[in-house]
Amino acid sequence: MTAQATTPAHPLLDAHAPVLDEIRSALATRSWYSRYPESPSPRVYGEDAAAVGLAAYEAHLGRPYAALADQPTDGTFVGSEVSPYGPTLGVSYPALDLDAGLAAARGALRAWRDAGPQVRAAVCVEIVDAVGRRSFELANAVMHTSGQPFVMSFQAGGPHALDRALEAIAAGLVEQERVPASVVWEKPARDQPLRMRKDYRIVPRGVGLVIGCNTFPTWNAYPGLFASLVTGNAVVVKPHPRAVLPLAITVEAARQVLADAGFDRALVQLAAESDGQGLARTLAQRDEVAIIDYTGGPSFGEWLEREGATRGALVYTEKAGLNSVVVDSTDDLRGTLGNLAFSLALYSGQMCTAPQNLYVPQSGVQTDEGHLSFDEFGDRLAEAVTRLTADPGKAVELLGATVNDQVRANADALARVAAQADGRVVLESRRVVHPAYAEAVVRAPGLVAVDVSREDAYTRECFGPVGFLIRTTSTQQSLERLAGTVREHGGMTASVYSTSDEVLGAAREAAADAGVALSENLTGQVFVNQTAAFSDYHGTGANPAANAAYTDAAFVASRFRVITSRRHV
Repeated sequence: MTAQATTPAHPLLDAHAPVLDEIRSALATRSWYSRYPESPSPRVYGEDAAAVGLAAYEAHLGRPYAALADQPTDGTFVGSEVSPYGPTLGVSYPALDLDAGLAAARGALRAWRDAGPQVRAAVCVEIVDAVGRRSFELANAVMHTSGQPFVMSFQAGGPHALDRALEAIAAGLVEQERVPASVVWEKPARDQPLRMRKDYRIVPRGVGLVIGCNTFPTWNAYPGLFASLVTGNAVVVKPHPRAVLPLAITVEAARQVLADAGFDRALVQLAAESDGQGLARTLAQRDEVAIIDYTGGPSFGEWLEREGATRGALVYTEKAGLNSVVVDSTDDLRGTLGNLAFSLALYSGQMCTAPQNLYVPQSGVQTDEGHLSFDEFGDRLAEAVTRLTADPGKAVELLGATVNDQVRANADALARVAAQADGRVVLESRRVVHPAYAEAVVRAPGLVAVDVSREDAYTRECFGPVGFLIRTTSTQQSLERLAGTVREHGGMTASVYSTSDEVLGAAREAAADAGVALSENLTGQVFVNQTAAFSDYHGTGANPAANAAYTDAAFVASRFRVITSRRHV
């Protein structure tokens, strides 16, 4: 006999029960699901929504973030955010007192644990809804901390990030619901059966730490934040020092919902820092921290993985990789070039999913417009990028602004890289003047052609508006290089263009061997950079680019433990 857990009553559970059913179903079927409209149109959100959101964002600027003043603080304020578009934000944040804050987080765990998975999930949905109501405010905060263009900031920073949050909530809920509350266990015996009642109790690991990134401060933070929360843990959110405001807004909303729902605000806290403080390393070494979610560069990610292994903390990382495209042949050259140009240009290539290495055989590419040599294909792709980014007013709404000096240095280094690798600059990374923000550094994608033998040029991530056209001896070698470089260096995405079923089958095998997600013949409005919550896994955990995937069972199941008590009956 098996009994499910008795769910404590809570008004939010009644309010959000239909949503919980919807997200369970979407997760199980891997179907399209979105709770939040992705268009910032006034027809969708109302005539005043954009202006109200902008005013709310501007109200933060140049002053302390007072809404978080109730956190345990050491009495100091931190903050060093400067918009990639030029303006200094001037927001200061109360510095978290780590001893008091972590003690408060641990003290809040018992009531949150005892609420049960369904109530926790309902409260998490309410938090996501609360953040969603501030989507325009959040979009401006994401834009001016990450450099994303506004519409992308709205979509990726708001609705798409919120969908990933719901996906994590659903995954965590479903895994917890696999565990029955109680069973009567019976083992046949000669005289009379052995009978025991066994009760199963879900308990959290403790305190989670979410270490945010500069380029996608919400989208990359929400999966870990909500996966830990829904499984009963408290969370300390440590934003990138140049992208604090989006996560401060998120934490403020979460703390208010938790308090309104009868739980301790200390379940979610913000640990802000100024540039160069090294707070992430300090927090990661605290014994109270049992779970770490990280998005960022590989060196610190690898240190976190080692540190976590040393003291038994769970560590989920998304780092860097070599996203690859194999071009064999196409029956839609215009669509292929347009899709690749857009994928290279979107947010100036500052995405962990953006393509970098494009493998093209030296014999060229057969297309619906005739045969193109290797050089001709490169020139046609360069023309497609140039057309796409020719109008500065339109281009900046696709390219955004470069986020840091390293990205700009990568864009500036194309001639040097080409010379060192005996290659050719196919397209310079062109500077684009932003019509509204003169201080923004906007760069269109550049392309360098190199031979496959020059691994020194293309086997490191060159983050930003840089693509490599790599001349191979054959499509077979292209696929071998895709698999080999991803296995060794990692990759979040892979793509193939071919009219041959045999080549497509070989590409699927190469992707499976490398442990990377594959897109085939994308020529329309789906791009390799983009993934859909509830349907596409982001990352695989099967190559060095990431040790986890948003959102599979492995991403949530170890965030809680099951404690058994048993007795004879």
